[in-house]
Amino acid sequence: MNKAELVSIVAEKSPETKKVTEEIINLFLDEIQETLKTGEKVVLSGFGTFEVRDRAARSGLNPRNGEVISIPGQKSPAFKAGKLLKEAVK
Repeated sequence: MNKAELVSIVAEKSPETKKVTEEIINLFLDEIQETLKTGEKVVLSGFGTFEVRDRAARSGLNPRNGEVISIPGQKSPAFKAGKLLKEAVK
């Protein structure tokens, strides 16, 4: 399912138009993004948790010539599924 399909499904199940539904979904996703930028978690009980994880700096190999290269540390978004979501997928 892509974003357009999600908007269509939610719009069919709600009294709102597709345009309003798309705006709501965009606001929801933007708010998650803004919260993660500040380093905070977003917890949706039963569904899951969005958070930012720090990836440590490490060394790797250049596949072309086998040279050892330095890969800098970075922050990465992560999602951990909640109990209800895990049970629904089983």
